[in-house]
Amino acid sequence: MDDSDSGAGTTTDTVRAGRRTVEIHRPEKVLFPDEGLTRADVVDYYGRMAASMVPQLRGRPLMLERLPEGLGGPHFLQKQIPDHYPDWVRRAEVAKEGGTVTHPVCDDKATLLFLADQACLTLHRWLSRAGRPGRPDRLVFDLDPPGSDFRAVREAVQQLVGLLDELELPAVLMTTGSRGLHVTVPLDGRSDFDTVRGFAQEVAAVLAERHPDRLTTAVRRKSRGDRLYLDVQRNAYAQTAVAPWSLRPKPGAPVAAPISRQQLDDPELTAQRWSLRDIAAVEEQARSKPWSGVPTRGRSLRGARRRPDGLR
Repeated sequence: MDDSDSGAGTTTDTVRAGRRTVEIHRPEKVLFPDEGLTRADVVDYYGRMAASMVPQLRGRPLMLERLPEGLGGPHFLQKQIPDHYPDWVRRAEVAKEGGTVTHPVCDDKATLLFLADQACLTLHRWLSRAGRPGRPDRLVFDLDPPGSDFRAVREAVQQLVGLLDELELPAVLMTTGSRGLHVTVPLDGRSDFDTVRGFAQEVAAVLAERHPDRLTTAVRRKSRGDRLYLDVQRNAYAQTAVAPWSLRPKPGAPVAAPISRQQLDDPELTAQRWSLRDIAAVEEQARSKPWSGVPTRGRSLRGARRRPDGLR
């Protein structure tokens, strides 16, 4: 198959996005077979969510999770932007071991719809911006349940958020659309990745010491038992985290959805609470602006870094 997934000889549609017209190839192609959801449905979803999603993507190198034939077909992660992408899609060339890689960047609705046409179901964003790739402005804790009980995740997130409050660091919460929740701390972008990851490890260690029967920082699975793993490994150069409002390539077409702290108390909350099957509910969640209470400017770790040891 051509990497553009242009589907020569098949139907083509167009959608408007600002001043641009974006071609949609094979709009009838089913990408979520159990739900009968098509490429047109995916494009429509990202078009509806663009106002909420693009600000979360703007300026960041992306890794694209593409399934040209939908669930059950070829599934790959794409970092290097292909030559056939239009010149109006922004590029970000960043260093890698032995050279460079040029990532796509989504700065507008037209780019988001173009990526949806490429059967990019999920967008994974860097924790830093293209202009300063070595200075993250996001710190991410990834909490997945050790088993099937999501209550363990909700309780761990409540404990983590409480510790971050003690450190006077704001945090936003998001269901991943997969298994767990992400807790993200907006930063001012002045610290490097080693500093940010080291701080995240300290916070995780403090939390695990407070709740040794339920939480762990053990990287090896066999050392965890039935305790929840406090994963901070995403806080490294060139690592990514799923972008808010992204679809996930799983049955049911779940969505990574920002949530408020109040929603964390809901016993019905799960990682796949929102999905493309009920786009009205996703739009309602976006309209509720669950992250509205968090300061728009990121915080410095300078003061907080001196506190975790004292919190033990």
